[in-house]
Amino acid sequence: MTLTTTQAEKILKSSQAFPQLGFALLVTRLRSKYAQDPSPQTLEYCTKELTSFTKTFQDLMEADFELIEKL
Repeated sequence: MTLTTTQAEKILKSSQAFPQLGFALLVTRLRSKYAQDPSPQTLEYCTKELTSFTKTFQDLMEADFELIEKL
């Protein structure tokens, strides 16, 4: 799944919890990074990290994909 910057921003700004532990940890780290520096460059970096993770672990991410689609 390739995330758009709009989807990534919604993930980073929401308080949504994600069931897949690895993704939840990544999102927590990126939320902190984005909160410290909400610049377009940071958002682009976060989008790339989120997309890379979702593509790598696509088989494990079914429940998380459903939550992302609802944001």
